[in-house]
Amino acid sequence: MATQKVWLITGASRGIGFAAARRVVAAGDKVALLARGDSVQAAAAELGENALAVQADVADAVSVQAAVDRVVSHWGQLDVIVNNAGLHRGGKVGRLAHEDWQAVLDTNLTGALNVISSARPHLNEGGAIINVGAVVGFRGFPGDAAYAASKAGLSGLTRALAVELAGKGITVNLVIPGLVLTEMTGGLTESALESMRKTIPMARYGDAAEIAEVLEWVARSRYMTGAFVPVDGGLMSSFGVPG
Repeated sequence: MATQKVWLITGASRGIGFAAARRVVAAGDKVALLARGDSVQAAAAELGENALAVQADVADAVSVQAAVDRVVSHWGQLDVIVNNAGLHRGGKVGRLAHEDWQAVLDTNLTGALNVISSARPHLNEGGAIINVGAVVGFRGFPGDAAYAASKAGLSGLTRALAVELAGKGITVNLVIPGLVLTEMTGGLTESALESMRKTIPMARYGDAAEIAEVLEWVARSRYMTGAFVPVDGGLMSSFGVPG
C-alpha cells in the first residue's frame, strides 16, 4: 500500500484549490486547506477528518510559517505543496494602481515563495511542489499586466527551483489551467466569457475537477520536474505558445 501523503493546498476554500483537496482526500491522502477567509473552515469540515483548515495570508511570511508549523505539528509530515492562491486586479498601464500591481505580485509570486520557503525544510525525497500558472503568463492580454507578470514570474521560479531541488529528490512543476469558471472569472461579462470561449480549440470552459486531476497526477510523477503542463483545451497551442 502506498504511503499516505500530506498535502498543503493554498487558495483551497473554493474553485480549483477545493477541487484538488477533495480529490486528494478521495485518494486516501491528508490535506491542509489554506486560505485567508473563514470559509476554509467549512470547506475542510465538508471533507472530513483527513482535512485540516489553516487560515493564513500567503503574502504574509510570518502567517505562512505559522500555518506550515501547524500542519507539521498536526500530522508530523509534509509531502506536497500546491501553490494555487491567486489574486487578480486588472488595469491598463497608466490606469493600473501601484498598490494593485504590488498586491497581485505579493500574493501570486511572493506568496508562492513564502509557502515554499516555509515548507522546504519539511519536504524529503519524493516531495513535490506544484505552482499553478495561467495562460496569460505566456501570451499578452491588454489590461492584465499585473496578473501576467506574476504568473510569468512563477514560471521562472518553477524552473529555477526544479534545478535547485532535483538533487534532493523534490520535483517542481507548473500546471497551467485554461479558462475555468471560478469566483475569479465571475467578474467577467457573459460577452467577454463567450469571446474567450471561442478562442479555445475544444470550444468549452474547463472544469475545476479536470484541473485537480492533473494536479494530482503531476504531484505523483517522479521523473518530471521543471515541466509546464497546460490544461487548457488547446488554448496555448492555438496561440503558438510552447508548453
